[in-house]
Amino acid sequence: MRILVTGGAGFIGSALVRHLLNHTEHSVFNLDKLTYAGNLESLASVADNPRYQFLQADIGDQPRVAQALTDFQPDAVMHLAAESHVDRSIDGPAAFIQTNIVGTYSLLEATRAYWSALPEARKQAFRFHHISTDEVYGDLHGVDDLFTETTPYAPSSPYSASKAASDHLVRAWQRTYGLPVLLTNCSNNYGPYHFPEKLIPLVILNALDGKPLPVYGDGQQIRDWLYVEDHARALLTVVSTGQVGETYNIGGHNEQKNLHVVKSICALLDELSPRQPGGSYAEQITFVTDRPGHDQRYAIDAGKIERELGWTPQETFDSGLRKTVRWYLDNLDWCRRVQDGSYQRERLGVSP
Repeated sequence: MRILVTGGAGFIGSALVRHLLNHTEHSVFNLDKLTYAGNLESLASVADNPRYQFLQADIGDQPRVAQALTDFQPDAVMHLAAESHVDRSIDGPAAFIQTNIVGTYSLLEATRAYWSALPEARKQAFRFHHISTDEVYGDLHGVDDLFTETTPYAPSSPYSASKAASDHLVRAWQRTYGLPVLLTNCSNNYGPYHFPEKLIPLVILNALDGKPLPVYGDGQQIRDWLYVEDHARALLTVVSTGQVGETYNIGGHNEQKNLHVVKSICALLDELSPRQPGGSYAEQITFVTDRPGHDQRYAIDAGKIERELGWTPQETFDSGLRKTVRWYLDNLDWCRRVQDGSYQRERLGVSP
């Protein structure tokens, strides 16, 4: 297959691109705007692969996206480009509306025009795979409740509301125009190359730097954690064998309270990189004021993708977290270049 990936320099996108190039014979065209969260250093290991192409472009630039589609002639579009950090959406929702809603609309229109002109056999085989989040469902209140593919949408933040809107647009383009779409809604991802403002990398790096480890509220919020490489395998499974028009929830079967996640990271760091002059990194945990509209619990029922497509996660939370902490300890240079902004300055040709 020839697969055009939007947002392929981001956290999940880069994991998907690496997986496609390292474990399949597919060709990949990575279209990414390279906002703050896009980092080409995350793709250094595959950048010279002859099956890989990159274009810096905005999904909202419809003529440029249309040209990329014409030039590359993809068999599938996998749409991951999005603004995705809840805290940033609270502080500045406009970028989320523009990228996640207007950008998705522009991409759908460019893709529809390209798809409509394909020969019939390629038209039938083509797929538009929209990658979304479990946050569109809001939060769960019962201890045994799970999000299913038919759970009503009830987004709580500007981020999740913008992703919910993009999901609705994708479904409408299938219903109205016949565009062959697939949707996936995933739980919280973690793993290598995660941008350091997110919980797990933030805690790792703050701990090593002797800084406070911020925990919102009482830390009892529950998330279902999915190792990013498991997610990449799931996405490939869906785009390859999923049924057109269907939604598949992707979860790690790993519900954890935020406070437990932070304490687990501290315990691993105590083992792998002991604090100097001693003591536990857990002593740095600091409780901070909860963020507005904070959802209490997310948990995904991933039974459909297992029953219908045969996917299950390979990593437990413990095994995935150990791999993640080790990766950050082994790749502190990558982290520091993100933290000091040099990863952006160098691609722009700006001196430090």
